[in-house]
Amino acid sequence: MRRERGSVRTKSASQDRATDMRMQIERAIRMIPRGKVSTYGAVARGAGFPGAARQVAAVLRRGFGLPWQRVLGSGGEIKLTGDSAIEQRLRLEAEGVRFRGRKVDMKLCEFKFGRSARQN
Repeated sequence: MRRERGSVRTKSASQDRATDMRMQIERAIRMIPRGKVSTYGAVARGAGFPGAARQVAAVLRRGFGLPWQRVLGSGGEIKLTGDSAIEQRLRLEAEGVRFRGRKVDMKLCEFKFGRSARQN
């Protein structure tokens, strides 16, 4: 029985860490203002999880009500495909984000995170 309890606690602690990570990433995404964008990697760093760009993508896939259109691949590239990519570009243009060809003009539109949300 003790082993079961121990594994339940471990699983619960693991779930708590995953929930904390998801919440910190969501908070960082919500910090990006209208007309600005960030990258998956920068959001991960801003949330206090450098190197967790894939987790940012996972949060965006599962999250509701997040400004998903404001998160891009490195260099300002839209990583979505098909209709989703078109929708992302249209949403960004409606917010005033400027493009240079197929990429966002990151010099004008990149949001810079301050201290990581996790440190606050």
